[in-house]
Amino acid sequence: MIEIQNVSKRFDSVSGEVHALRQVSLSVEKGDIFGVVGFSGAGKSTLVRLVNLLERPSEGRVLVDGTDITTLSNQDLRKLRKNIGMIFQQFNLLQSKSVFQNIAAPLILNKVPKKEIERRVKELLQFVELEDKIHTNVSRLSGGQKQRVGIARALATNPSILLCDEATSALDPKTTDSILELLKKINRELNVTILLITHEMNVICNVCNKVAVMDGGRVLEQGTVLEVFGNPQHKITKSFVKTVINDSIPKSLALEILNDQRENRIFRLRFQGNTAGKPLLYRISAEYHMENSILFATVCELQGIVFSVMIVQVFGSREKVDEVQKFIEDSGVYVEVLTLNRGQEDHND
Repeated sequence: MIEIQNVSKRFDSVSGEVHALRQVSLSVEKGDIFGVVGFSGAGKSTLVRLVNLLERPSEGRVLVDGTDITTLSNQDLRKLRKNIGMIFQQFNLLQSKSVFQNIAAPLILNKVPKKEIERRVKELLQFVELEDKIHTNVSRLSGGQKQRVGIARALATNPSILLCDEATSALDPKTTDSILELLKKINRELNVTILLITHEMNVICNVCNKVAVMDGGRVLEQGTVLEVFGNPQHKITKSFVKTVINDSIPKSLALEILNDQRENRIFRLRFQGNTAGKPLLYRISAEYHMENSILFATVCELQGIVFSVMIVQVFGSREKVDEVQKFIEDSGVYVEVLTLNRGQEDHND
């Protein structure tokens, strides 16, 4: 539905040319909630603004429903934008106007009949659960309520694509959860494809089915949320994943392990789906007669699939531990061997 092909974007500044995007490619399929995550300055906002051509690429192509939108006339571009809604971090509402007037604004601009505007606004307010605020001035609303108005306004013209530019960054955690649930409802019930940018990995975890990780204007890696969470490849991606699943060994515990003179090996195990229920540690004890200790464990659910991480210390000779490692790998569990240093951060061999 959205294809970004080898796109670069450069801006002129006082200090010289700035490369906001560098050869970025990604594909968003119909029905996706596709998240783009990265730190400030990664190029996320520039990327999302390409989809409705608020920013034009310096190089590359942007396709929506198979059409290269960079070739459209101004008239055709206006038609395209009716099919693409957008919500913002700071809501971008008309503060002196009522809830009704804010949601009605795009309909008025499109010269929709008055009765149809009234019907559509009431329908949207029911959908976002703000029926009782229809005549309230938006300046009197809470942050979450303002974002719901912003979402209703973005949906006014029945778009098939919704762009979310840090839509939850200004909200508290509880309100963020309610907005994310609303986005899932929009995707599920209205069949709207969502492209969402954020710097919060928990937002990706809670709502997205696919994710791209950006840094320095480049896409470092992308895939399903389960793939990226389950096996992050880049240092930046690993740092984001750790904000949701912190699988590092505490320093005090690492020091104890380093002072233990017994032969041992430390494994980081990642379980998902059917592998999550496997009694590996019991079998290691029962069948290999080897002592083992759980140093860390966590479990969560991603896209309806159980995902867990466990760090385990196994004691024994190199030959016996090699056997255990092969047994774990043959069980379908992803395994890394960790080494500890005195400065203590764990590293995989």
